[in-house]
Amino acid sequence: MSTEEYTEIKKSTIYAVGIILLISVVGYFMLKGSGKNTIGGLAEAVPNGDPQEVTIGMKNYNYYPNTINVKAGRPVRIRLDGTVYGWPQDILEFTPTQPGMYAFACSMGMGRGVLVVE
Repeated sequence: MSTEEYTEIKKSTIYAVGIILLISVVGYFMLKGSGKNTIGGLAEAVPNGDPQEVTIGMKNYNYYPNTINVKAGRPVRIRLDGTVYGWPQDILEFTPTQPGMYAFACSMGMGRGVLVVE
């Protein structure tokens, strides 16, 4: 295996793990809930308005943008651009219910970001 092939495999693995971590953070929002509007411990997502759309890419081994600001209680749609590869799904949708700052990163800590829910 050449050095270039190894580097490409390593990059795609980092991207895939980072996206999995991002999805885990989003899943946390969806499952945690605020204690209100819950059914069996799961937050009842009540969409309020058009989705807040964000496009994320990779730049210099980091998520770009690495700070995402969204409003609580409104649907969010995160799209991955062509610079993020190694993950089969390129759109993530959820409705955050709790205001706060939520850090996300790839498992190696190279790609980092913060989701700010206001």
